Order: sequence, then structure tokens, then C-alpha cells
Amino acid sequence: MTDLPPPSAKKLGLVIDLDVCVGCHACATACKEWNSGGHSAPLPDFNPYSGGQWGVWFNRVHSFEEGDGEGARTVHFPRSCLHCEEPACVTVCPTGASYKRAEDGIVLVNADICIGCKLCSWACPYGAREFDEDQGVMKKCTLCIDRIYNDNLAEHERKPACVMVCPTSARHFGDLGDPNSAVSELVAERAGKDLMPEMGYRPVNKYLPPRWQPNGARSAAATAATPEPAVAGDNRLLRWVDRLLSR
Repeated sequence: MTDLPPPSAKKLGLVIDLDVCVGCHACATACKEWNSGGHSAPLPDFNPYSGGQWGVWFNRVHSFEEGDGEGARTVHFPRSCLHCEEPACVTVCPTGASYKRAEDGIVLVNADICIGCKLCSWACPYGAREFDEDQGVMKKCTLCIDRIYNDNLAEHERKPACVMVCPTSARHFGDLGDPNSAVSELVAERAGKDLMPEMGYRPVNKYLPPRWQPNGARSAAATAATPEPAVAGDNRLLRWVDRLLSR
């Protein structure tokens, strides 16, 4: 099993605003395009033009309805690796292929020593791991390390591809270890939340809750009777986005 490095002072990550995300999937598409030749390239697709399409995606966007009647709203939930401070995916890896960088807190996979055992995907409570059937290795979001540290790019372009293309500025990137950074101030201003904090993995990425509130609380019976959307490995869509980030 793999030991974690000491906590890093620098904690690079994302802040995602559920209030303004429109579910356009631009983040997922840009991620796929950039990583076709990036650090974890290639990202394969199977049956792309026929039934049963599937492949490796580092970003996925799930949509669901919250509220009833006039108070209802569609909420779009972007999901990717949260670069946890205490990532279970790293501690269970038998080869050290999954690791957390001491210098910036980014969680990565060394494909050269990954044996494709999938222990990391079983350990990750957020369903953020992707198995590459072609190469027989696990892959995941890298925060576009080949962009954010690329001196050949203009400084304003040294952000993850998903952040660069978001048309509503629902995605923000920066150092969440610096309380004076723009992303930390945004989290403080909007009461940004960890996803499922009770799990104890301390995700670096934060979600900003919707500022909208439904007209009247849903009854317990109505909530229980409403089928929750389910996708593989998401824990009933991460407990319905942790009950909309605990209101």
C-alpha cells in the first residue's frame, strides 16, 4: 500500500458553481479534446457512432430535477476527481501508481507501473476513476498539468481546459491552500462545500451551492417516492449531490 506525502501548502483544485452551470458539457468535451494528446493520452472511445457507446471521460455532467411545480429547477452536477487531501485511491494502490504530489496536491496515476487491478476505482467514493481497456490502466483527471505548468502558453491560458471553455464561468481554478486566493475567497463568500465530507477524504475541489431555493420544502414522502438518478459508481448520484450540499 502507498503512503501519503505530508500535506502540501499549495492545494490546486477547482471550485464549481452549481448555481450557474447550464449542463452544456463544454467542460467534458474540452477535457476529452485536450487529453487526446496530453499527459494521459489517449482517451479511447468504443462504438462512438453506434449503440452502446462508452469510453474514458475525466469529466462527466449529470442533470436532475430538484423541487416541485413552480419551485422546480434542473440542477447540473459536473463530476470529476476531487484531488482529495487524504485520497483512498492512493492508499490502496499496491504498486504506488496512484500518488499525490507533495508540491501541489494533485492526484495522478503513473501508467508505467499501474497494473490495472482497479482497487483505486473501488476505493474512490466519488466514482472518479476511469479504466482504459486499451492500455489496461486506470486514468483520471490531471488538472491539465501539461497546461497549468506550460511556459509556452500565455499566463491566462495556464488553466485546465474545462475552466478555459466554460461559457458561464461556473468553473474556477486556483490554490485552495492560500486563504487569500480568488478561489478561496469565492468559497468563503458563497459557503462552498465539500462533497460528502463525512467520508473523511477532505476533497480539495469545492462546490458552490445553488442560491435558488424551491418554493416550499418537499415532503419526506415525496422525496422518498422520487426515484433518484443512478450512474455507475456514483452512490445514487453521490447521495443526490449530498442533498444539494446540505442546503
